[in-house]
Amino acid sequence: MPTLPEEHSAHVSIKPGFVWDECPAYLFDIDGTLLLSRDRTHFHAFFESVERVTGASISLEGVPLAGNTDRAILHEALKRSGHTEAFFEEHAAEILRTMGVIAEEKRAAFDLEMLPGVAETLAHLAAQGAALGLATGNVEAIGWIKMERLGVRHRFSFGGFSDHFLDRNAMVGHAAELARQRAGAGATVCVVGDTPRDIAAARANALPVIAVATGRYDYATLLALEPEVCTTSLAALLAATGAQA
Repeated sequence: MPTLPEEHSAHVSIKPGFVWDECPAYLFDIDGTLLLSRDRTHFHAFFESVERVTGASISLEGVPLAGNTDRAILHEALKRSGHTEAFFEEHAAEILRTMGVIAEEKRAAFDLEMLPGVAETLAHLAAQGAALGLATGNVEAIGWIKMERLGVRHRFSFGGFSDHFLDRNAMVGHAAELARQRAGAGATVCVVGDTPRDIAAARANALPVIAVATGRYDYATLLALEPEVCTTSLAALLAATGAQA
C-alpha cells in the first residue's frame, strides 16, 4: 500500500485504484472525525438523563466510548451498575430522548473544535455532487446539535444515528440505505471515521472507508487495518491529492 508522506508528520496511504473523492455518497462519523469536544456536555447527559427518567444512577467507568454508540454505552453502563436487561428495554428510548432534551437545554455549553481540513473536504465533496450524511454513535438530537454548533449542518442531508442501534455495524448499514436512496441503488457509499469500529462497520457492510487519525487511534494502528485510505487528517489528504473545493 503506497504511502505519501507530508510535512509536519502528516501521512496519507491510498490503496491503488481507489479515488477517494469520486464516491457518490459519504457517511461521516462525528466525534474524532469532524470535531473534538472541549466540554463534557454529551458525557454528562448520560448521567442526568438516567436520573431524570428513572431516579437511578450509573457509572461509565470501564465502558468503551470511542467508536461506540450512545445506545450501547447506555446498555453497558446500566448493566455494570446492576440494572437488568428488562430495565434497559423499559427505559432506554425515554433515556435517549431525554439526552437530546438535555443537550438542547445546554446547547450553548457545547465547545467544539473543527478538525483540520473538515470544512474544505465537505465543500470539495459537495462540489463534486456527492450525497453527504452522518453515520455516528450519537443519538440524532445530539448529532444535529453538534453539526449546528460546528457550522456545518447545511452540508448534510441525512444521517444514521444510534437511537435504535446497539450495534454500529447495523447503524452504518441503515445509514448506507439512506445514502443510496439519495445517490442511487447501486451507489458506492464511503465511510469516513477515526476508529477501528468505523473500519469494521464499513467492512461488515462491504463499504470502502477513509480512516483519519484525528481521534484516539494513531495512524499506524488504523493503517494496519487496511482501510482504502488512511490519513493523519483530512487536511493531509487534501494536500496529498491536490483536491480543493
